[in-house]
Amino acid sequence: MGQCGMTDTRDGLIDQVSRYYAGKIAEHGETPRGVDWNDEAGQHARFAEVCKVIEPDRDGFSLNDLGCGYGALLDYLLSRHSGVRYHGFDVSSEMLDSARTRWQSQPDATFTAASTPTRESDYGVASGIFNVRLNRADDEWRAYMLDTLDALDATSRRGFAFNCLTSYSDPDRQRDDLYYVNPGEVFDICKQRYARNVALLHDYGLYEFTVIVRKTV
Repeated sequence: MGQCGMTDTRDGLIDQVSRYYAGKIAEHGETPRGVDWNDEAGQHARFAEVCKVIEPDRDGFSLNDLGCGYGALLDYLLSRHSGVRYHGFDVSSEMLDSARTRWQSQPDATFTAASTPTRESDYGVASGIFNVRLNRADDEWRAYMLDTLDALDATSRRGFAFNCLTSYSDPDRQRDDLYYVNPGEVFDICKQRYARNVALLHDYGLYEFTVIVRKTV
């Protein structure tokens, strides 16, 4: 497939994902279910894992939140850190409208329509964006995931973190519209492509795993 064909395929995928999440927030509003999580406890558990990329007690940093939704991660960050310069990116205009309204009084928060970060920050995180593949084939979704990880790496100075559904999920609980990944394969990719210091977290009680990529600055 030529470069033009690859771009067309990605654009179609992004447009489909955008419509899916626009429907979610229209149905459920600014809630965890509005970004396709079951509940607030699970949402916060995921935030806790991806935010482990941030050094303990560190303040005054910038962070790219890819797939930011209505900006729920910013609540979590501001409750634990000061001087956070937050940049949210999402493909859903409906999500971004909600985020901008919700955070209009926060001067250090920006929200941009994009499928990859458009600026460099200290950290990058992506929570949940690789889970819902809809009717896309595994190979197509895997290519999208790897392209997105390359973009996170290119725009994160100190490191980045993301999560995926694990292929170790119980077979009877797996869904055809979700994308499950072998955690060992993803760990190996990150070690080879991005950094020597990579952590695989697969012990927090959900059917998923988190990868932390730390860079030497």
